[in-house]
Amino acid sequence: MPVFSKVLVGDCTELLNGTSFRSAGVNAPVNVTFLDPPFNQGKDYGYFDDAIADDDYWRWMTDICHRVHALTADGGAVYFMQREKNAEPVLRSLRDAGWTFQNLIIWMKRTSAVPGARRFGKQYQIIAFATKGERAGTFHRLRIDAPLAPGYRQPRHNGIYVTDCWDDIRELTSGYLAGDEALRHPSGERFHKQQAPMALLTRIILSSSNPGDLVLDPFAGTGTTLVAAKQLDRCSVGMEIDPKNAAMVEHRVDEPRDADSVDQLRHYYRFTEDLDSIWPASATPWRERRAQMTLIE
Repeated sequence: MPVFSKVLVGDCTELLNGTSFRSAGVNAPVNVTFLDPPFNQGKDYGYFDDAIADDDYWRWMTDICHRVHALTADGGAVYFMQREKNAEPVLRSLRDAGWTFQNLIIWMKRTSAVPGARRFGKQYQIIAFATKGERAGTFHRLRIDAPLAPGYRQPRHNGIYVTDCWDDIRELTSGYLAGDEALRHPSGERFHKQQAPMALLTRIILSSSNPGDLVLDPFAGTGTTLVAAKQLDRCSVGMEIDPKNAAMVEHRVDEPRDADSVDQLRHYYRFTEDLDSIWPASATPWRERRAQMTLIE
C-alpha cells in the first residue's frame, strides 16, 4: 500500500469513526495513536474551550479513548500524553475504554523546573503507553547511543535500550533553545501554543509500528506526527478542528523543511538490532526529497 498522509478537518469526536475513515479512503485499522489533547488549562484556543469542568473533560477523554480503541488493530498501541498531575485520570480513561496499560513513560523536560512553594518543582510530563489486548502486536526494543551518564567509566559500545524515562529529547517550549524546528509567524511569535518535537514522535512511531502501518493523531496541531510518519514510511491520519492549523499541517507535510528532517536521528538509533527493517535505509532522505520537490517546482 502506498504511503499516504491525510488531514481530516473537524472535531475528532465526530471524525473518529469508520465512516469518516472510509470516506477519506482509509480502509486499514490503526496501528499506533499519539494522543496529545488540550490539557484543559484555560489556554486561548480558537476552536476549543480549554476551561471546561474536570468531570466533563475526563468523560470526553474516555470517549476519545473508546473511539480510538474501536479503530485500532488488535495489539495496536496508544501513547496518551498529559500533565504529570493527571496520571490517575489518564490511566482510568484508558482502562475504562478497554486499553491494557503497559508503561507510564516519564518525559523529562530539559529546561528549568516549574518551582513550587510547598512541593517539589515539576519537570516532566507523562506519556501512558497502552495496547489493545494484553500485549503489543508490534514493539521494537530500540537502542540509543546515549551519552555516558555521570558515575560510569566505560562507554557502551553498542548503546543502551530505551527505558520508560526519556531524558534525551528536548521540548519545544524553551524559547530560542527550540532552534528552527518550532513553527513561527514572521513576527517570531509561535504559530501554535504546543508543538511536539520530531524526536519524540520518531521514537513513538519506531517503537510501535512497521513501515506501511497506519499512525493516527486525533489532535494533529502542527502535524509533527504526520511529518515524522511520512519520513519513516508509515501512513498517517491527522484530525484537526482549526482550519488554519489543518492548512499548516498539509503545507508542512507537502513542503519539507530541513528543520523537520529525522535523518539526523538515525545514527542515534544505529545500535537497534532490526533498524533497517523498521527504518529502511533505502528510504529517500528528507533533504533529498526536498531538493527533488524544488526541482519539480
